[in-house]
Amino acid sequence: MARETDWSASADLQMAVLHFYKSPTELPPVDLEILQSGNPHVGRIEHINWELCFNVNWTGQSPYLGSITYERLRMDWKFLGVSPCRLNFSTAWSTNAVSICKSIGLTAVDRIECSCRYLLKVREPEKGVAAQCELLAAFYDRMTECIYEHPIESFCVSVRPAPVYEVDVVNGGKSALEKANQELGLAFDAWDLEYYTGLFRKVGRNPSSVECFDLAQSNSEHSRHWFFKGRLMIDGETKQESLFDLIMKTQDYSNKNNIIKFSDNSSAITGKVVKCLYPSNQSRASKVEKRETMRHVIFTAETHNFPTGVAPFSGATTGTGGRIRDIQCTGRGAHTIAGTAGYCFGNLLYPGYDLPWEDRTFAYPGNFARPLEIAIEASNGASDYGNKFGEPVLAGFARSFGMLLPNQERREWLKPIMFSAGIGTIEDQHIHKEQPDP
Repeated sequence: MARETDWSASADLQMAVLHFYKSPTELPPVDLEILQSGNPHVGRIEHINWELCFNVNWTGQSPYLGSITYERLRMDWKFLGVSPCRLNFSTAWSTNAVSICKSIGLTAVDRIECSCRYLLKVREPEKGVAAQCELLAAFYDRMTECIYEHPIESFCVSVRPAPVYEVDVVNGGKSALEKANQELGLAFDAWDLEYYTGLFRKVGRNPSSVECFDLAQSNSEHSRHWFFKGRLMIDGETKQESLFDLIMKTQDYSNKNNIIKFSDNSSAITGKVVKCLYPSNQSRASKVEKRETMRHVIFTAETHNFPTGVAPFSGATTGTGGRIRDIQCTGRGAHTIAGTAGYCFGNLLYPGYDLPWEDRTFAYPGNFARPLEIAIEASNGASDYGNKFGEPVLAGFARSFGMLLPNQERREWLKPIMFSAGIGTIEDQHIHKEQPDP
């Protein structure tokens, strides 16, 4: 697996970052055709060599590495190193890897991050900084990864948290909150600004910058559904029911088999008495025994569209993960069984496979990944997260569409759809949450 092991600190120190490499001969070749989708600069690449570098933070004495010989890779071409973006945060992959190391006795390992290292042979030199950036953009996810010109020598970063400060809403009014909205990227709309200005003036104190961040997240439409639960006014007439009320009212005319509805992380319908295996002693490893129990069926679904458009793999993993969490957190705990996944995206523009309705002159948002990348990486991400929890993806759908209509109107999934759904089961005795202790 490894070639030469590099040290970024002297052998007598108690902490160092070790570099272990996985040879290019053990990795699949990079598919240049896929990289070329929507990126004309990639066509200048004649050849790519790549390898994986495992950056291991070692906190103990210098380990004995034995007499293994390693092959040194010659860096004769353009070098590109891609690693996790925020070195002050461990990735989920690192957490799993460190857990494995500790379980086998490697207690001096407290972090492992995997980097990709590329060697590019480019036909023509870069035509300016912009062209170079576009070329390199095909090799990494700007949301979760960064380019490193040198190997990682330390996971310590010099960045310090920004100081907490007060937003002077009491004296400055709405304009003070508008300024904080711009500086902190809170995405407050006009209604939010009016509401929070009035709220803090009413209580007679200023919000801190941390409180503003909290309001932007936990009190947002995504979390609180202000729009769906708010008063509905049509043509000046206030309706008695909100949009959410109208959705819930459908249950008055449906099957009466709902066990949980509109009150928990997932919904559940009446199940059956089934035979299950249970440990005879749940506090330790023990024999299992058969029991009959009433288990209900859980179904839940959600979308994770915008994050998947920006970072396809990570966006799809968190979409699947959030939906798995919704099942597991139903009642006092439930079990996942299987999942489905669905994707809608724009024209794939697959090299060498032109379709008559596709137009390669269409412009795409610069902050979104290309449709082909979304199709591949989102599917990989959804399956990857489900596999880690033992939940298979059994079914799904994928749709690609983009067309210029006769009236010159463009119809296309520029913002993709990432749909995640799953089923699970819950014990009848666990369908109701307990009240928290006072």
